[in-house]
Amino acid sequence: MDIQNIIRKLDIQDHIEQFKYFFSREHSLYIEGDQERHFEYIKALDRITFNAPPKIASLDNSFIYLQKKGVLRFEDIFEFVKIIRYFRYFKNLELNRLLREWFDKIVIDERFYEIENYFDVKGNFKEDLDEELFKLSQVVQEQKNIIRDSLKRLTHTSKIVPYLIDSQIHYINDQECLLVKGGFNHVLKGAVVGRSSSGGFYVSPDTILKAKEKIRFISQEQEAIRYRYAKEFSALLAQMLPFLKFIDKEFNRFDNYQARVKFAQSADLMLVKAQKDAKIVLEGFIHPALSHPKPISVDFSKNVLMITGVNAGGKTMLLKSILASAFMAKYIIPFKINIAKSHIGSFKNIEAIIDDPQNVKNDISTFAGRMKQFSEIFKLKNALIGVDEIELGTDSDEAAALFKVILDKLIAKKQKIVITTHHKRLASLMADRDDVELMAAIYDEVAQTPTYEFMQGIIGKSYAFETALRYGIGVDVVSEAKKVYGDNSEKLSQLIERGSELERELKKKHQKLDHELAELHKQKELLKEQRFTIEQELSKERHRLQKEFDEAIDAAKKAARGESTKEIHRELNKAHKKLPKHKEIKAQKPYKFAVGDGVKYHNSTGVITDLKGDNATIEVNGLKVRVKTKHLKPTQIIKQKQNIHVKVNAEKKSGLKCDLHGKRSEEAIEILDKFLSDALLDGWDEVIVYHGIGTGKLAYAVKEYLKRHPKVKKFEDAPANMGGYGAKIISL
Repeated sequence: MDIQNIIRKLDIQDHIEQFKYFFSREHSLYIEGDQERHFEYIKALDRITFNAPPKIASLDNSFIYLQKKGVLRFEDIFEFVKIIRYFRYFKNLELNRLLREWFDKIVIDERFYEIENYFDVKGNFKEDLDEELFKLSQVVQEQKNIIRDSLKRLTHTSKIVPYLIDSQIHYINDQECLLVKGGFNHVLKGAVVGRSSSGGFYVSPDTILKAKEKIRFISQEQEAIRYRYAKEFSALLAQMLPFLKFIDKEFNRFDNYQARVKFAQSADLMLVKAQKDAKIVLEGFIHPALSHPKPISVDFSKNVLMITGVNAGGKTMLLKSILASAFMAKYIIPFKINIAKSHIGSFKNIEAIIDDPQNVKNDISTFAGRMKQFSEIFKLKNALIGVDEIELGTDSDEAAALFKVILDKLIAKKQKIVITTHHKRLASLMADRDDVELMAAIYDEVAQTPTYEFMQGIIGKSYAFETALRYGIGVDVVSEAKKVYGDNSEKLSQLIERGSELERELKKKHQKLDHELAELHKQKELLKEQRFTIEQELSKERHRLQKEFDEAIDAAKKAARGESTKEIHRELNKAHKKLPKHKEIKAQKPYKFAVGDGVKYHNSTGVITDLKGDNATIEVNGLKVRVKTKHLKPTQIIKQKQNIHVKVNAEKKSGLKCDLHGKRSEEAIEILDKFLSDALLDGWDEVIVYHGIGTGKLAYAVKEYLKRHPKVKKFEDAPANMGGYGAKIISL
C-alpha cells in the first residue's frame, strides 16, 4: 500500500498535514509494535493535562558523531538537554498508574546534570559559569563601547559633519560605518565597505580598527574555550550513549502518543482503535475534507457494499469515507465520528481504485487499466478495496457478467470491497447473495436534488434525465432521449423507484416502532424505580408495625402479672390500643407528567414548562432548569389507604466545586450547566470550576458559556493556591 497515494486518493492530505504539525519531530504515521498497547497509553495520556514537548531535531547524526568520538556543536548538545528537561517535567506531573509505571522506568543519568547546567532555557551557553570566559566577554563589551563612542564622537566633529549624509551608525557586512558624501577622504581616514543607492559612501573609520582587531583576537580565545567545553561534553555524552539512545527511543514513542492526543483535543476529534475483525459500522462519521458535511451512517458488515443511485449524490465520497475511516483507525489518527455506536475493523492493505487509469505514454486504455488494477488486487490478503464506477470504459452488459465473476472470486478470497456503480444489471446479479449489501443514494423528487443521504437494501435509480435538466440540458433534448430509452426501460426504472419508495415507507415505520419501543423501555425503567420506592416504604412500615406489636405484647405480659382483675383489664386495654390497626397497602401507579404540573426537584418546588421525551424544563424561583423526569416528584402525593407517611431527605447533588478535567467541550458545558442549576437551587452564591490549562480550548468554552449564563453575576481566575488560570471562581 502506497501510503501517500492512498492519502491523496481519499482526499485526507490536509487532515494528515494538520496532524503532523503536532509532532515534536518528523515520524512515520505507523507506530511499530502492539497497537492495542499503544492505544492504552494514548487513552491514558488523553486523561491528563500536560504541555506539549518543544520541537526537537533528529539525533541520528549526533549519535554517529559520538560513536566516532567526534565533537558536537552546542546546538546539537542542547537537543539532548531539551529531551531530558521535558521528561523531568513530565515525571513531576500527577500521572495515572499506567503512565507512572512507564516513566518510573526512565531513570535520568546523574552525569547529564553536569552538561545541562551550562545551558539556559533558550539553549544559550552560560558563559558566566566560566571565570575566564566571563572576563573575556566583558572585555569584548568594553571594546564595543569604545567603538560606539568613537563613532558618536566622529558624527559631532565639526570637520566631518558637512560630509555626513545622516548621523546614524550603519552596519554593512557586519562592519560599523558612517554614511558620507564624496570628498570625505580629506577629513576622514577609513575603508569604504559599500555604496548607498543615493551615491553615498559607507566608510569604516581607521580609528576603530584597533578595537575591532582586539575583539577579533578575544573572540578566537572565546571560541577555543567554547570548543574545549564542547569536547568535554561530547566525551561525556559518548560515555552515556546507551542511555541517550534509550531516551531518544522513548521520546519518539511519547511523541507519537502526545501528537495524537493534542490533535484530538484541538478539534474535538475522536481517538479510534481498529478492531480485530473486518466489520465496519460508521455512525456520524464526517470526512475531514468537507466544509458543511452531512454525517455518514453505514453498516458494512458484509463482504461487498454496492452503492447505486443518483448522479452527483455523494456515492464516491461515501466510498472515500469508508476507506478513510479504516485508514485513520489503522494509524490511530483522530477524526470525527460517534465512537460509541461505531466499529471499524483492521486491514493489512487498503486500496482505492478511483482515478481513470488511462495512460497515453503506456498506450493503455481505461478498461485495460482497470483490468490491470484488478489483477493486482487478487494478490492482496486481508484487504479493504474501494472501486469507483466499476463499469468504467467498456460495454455495460459484458462488464456486468465479467465483474460479477471477479467479485465472486474476490469474495471467495475474503476480500472486503466497496463499489459504486450505475450497472443495474450488475447490482441485480449480486443482489441475491447474502454477503452483498446494497445501498442507494436518495433523490428528493419534490426539490429535484440529491439529498446526500443513503438507504441500505435497495438498488437506486441514476436519475440521468433529471440530472441533465438540472444542469441546463434542454427539455426537448431530454424528452427525445426518454423516447429513445424506451417504454420497457422506463417501466424497469419505475419498478426500481417504487421499490425505493416502499423501502423508505418501511424505514419510517421502523423508526416509529423504534420510538415506541424506546418509550416502552422508559416506562419500564420508571416502573422499576417506583417499585423499588414502594418496597422501601413497605420495609419501613413492616419495621414500624413489628415494633408496635412487640410493645403491645410486652404490655399484655405486664397486665397478666397484675394482682387485681381491674388492674389486669386496665393494662389489657392499654395493650389493645398499642396494637397496629389493619391497613391496606396499594401499589402506586406510574405518574405521567404534563406541562403545567407542579413538581418537586431535590428540596425545591416548581412547574413544568416544557417536555421532550424523558427531559423536562422546570421553572423554580424564576430559574429554568433542564432535568430528567425520573428525578422529579409530583407535588400532590398519591393518597394510599394505609396512610403511611414517609420522610425522604433528598441528597444535595451540587457542591462548591466542579471538576471538568479531561472532558470534551460539549460534554463539559453540559456538566457545568447541570452543576450551576443545582448550585442555584441549593442556595450557593459562590462556586469554583476546575477546567485546567491544556490547549486552552476547554477554558475558552467555559469562559464563553459563563458570559452568556443569565444567573452568573461575575467570574474570575482562581487564586494560585486554588488552581490559578486552570480554575474559575463564579459568583451567582
